[in-house]
Amino acid sequence: MTSLLEARNITKVFGGGIWSKQSTVALKNFSLTIQEERPTIIAVVGESGSGKTTMGRILLGLERPTEGTVLYRGKDLSQLARDEARRFRQEVQAIFQDPFGVFNSFYKVDHVLTMPLAKFGLARNPREGRALIEQALRAVGLRPADTLGRYPNQLSGGQRQRIMVARALLLRPKLIVADEPVSMIDASLRVSILKNLLQLKQDFGISILYITHDLTTAYQISDSIIVLYRGAVVEQGDVELVKKPQHPYTKLLVSSIPVPDPNRRWEEDDTWSRTLDEVS
Repeated sequence: MTSLLEARNITKVFGGGIWSKQSTVALKNFSLTIQEERPTIIAVVGESGSGKTTMGRILLGLERPTEGTVLYRGKDLSQLARDEARRFRQEVQAIFQDPFGVFNSFYKVDHVLTMPLAKFGLARNPREGRALIEQALRAVGLRPADTLGRYPNQLSGGQRQRIMVARALLLRPKLIVADEPVSMIDASLRVSILKNLLQLKQDFGISILYITHDLTTAYQISDSIIVLYRGAVVEQGDVELVKKPQHPYTKLLVSSIPVPDPNRRWEEDDTWSRTLDEVS
């Protein structure tokens, strides 16, 4: 069975060239396999600088690994023919962290929806294209009449991010790489975005690679979790590993989750500092 996307022992090193002898290992010996036949949500968790975004960019083909290989349907991602690369761009989509930065403020939000339809020839005429866009917007909880025809600054961060989910859905991808999709959105709106991601898997059979620093949301929506620390995988398994973490770094992440107990004072609990000593 050929995998949809596979990373084989990929390593990414920045620096260390002619002009600078200093180098940083952003990712080390990372491997991952995503099957088309079994839609899943995989969370990649770690603090800032752990290599999560680098990993995501490599899987999207936006960065090349220093070592290792990324395979799309069994073929090296860097050596795809034109038609294969086009198919990859349709089947592997991205949702980025900043729901405003991906928009061009000179265009109405319609532009990010009509452009992929035209590029991939998904609609036979404008009327059919409009119907597909409205269907995608409703699927993520947006009313077309309240969304289309507006500029990005006229919508909330949550609305803009849901538009990007709708954009990805329009292409009917097999995999979406979602890089911190709720970190820049108000807490009150995060639930709706996370619900949208779950719906993509449950209703449309789309796998999600959910990149986040938040173990809580990873536990809530994911089937499995990969924990990255300084570019290396230190622990992975199903979401229940959150309840019984084995590695000191995973224990540190778990212990940093706020507990809604007004009778517990943070300074009275030294679990965090003791675990930090173990990681260091």
